[in-house]
Amino acid sequence: MKNLRSILFALTVLLMASAAQAQQSKVLANVPFDFVVGDRAYAAGEYLFSNSDAILKITNAEQQAKTEMTLSHACESITPSADTKLVFDSMGGYYFLRQIWVAGNSRGRELPRSHTEVRLAQNEKQQSVIVAANISR
Repeated sequence: MKNLRSILFALTVLLMASAAQAQQSKVLANVPFDFVVGDRAYAAGEYLFSNSDAILKITNAEQQAKTEMTLSHACESITPSADTKLVFDSMGGYYFLRQIWVAGNSRGRELPRSHTEVRLAQNEKQQSVIVAANISR
């Protein structure tokens, strides 16, 4: 009985560790245009996007001391994403980060719309812009 309990405990620890690893992802992308996340504007450049559950960290790769955090929520697709990518909504000359997808996953991260984005969406035509990204270790 003691051996069975030890084996079950070890399996539980392994499953929890793999689940925690699966929830975290790091994506590195060179964004060729200025963009907005929430109420914060970012200059074009290379960024590292890392998430753990609902918190998304955005780090400018050239200024690593500068990291911003925002909330995100899970989004799903019927088929797994073929590529690691960032999806932006383009409206009125502004680019708003909308989703982050990692190749092979059917779950991505989605950012809530800011008040500015909602107002622009009422008056402007919206189109999606996709930026290729890489998984970062």
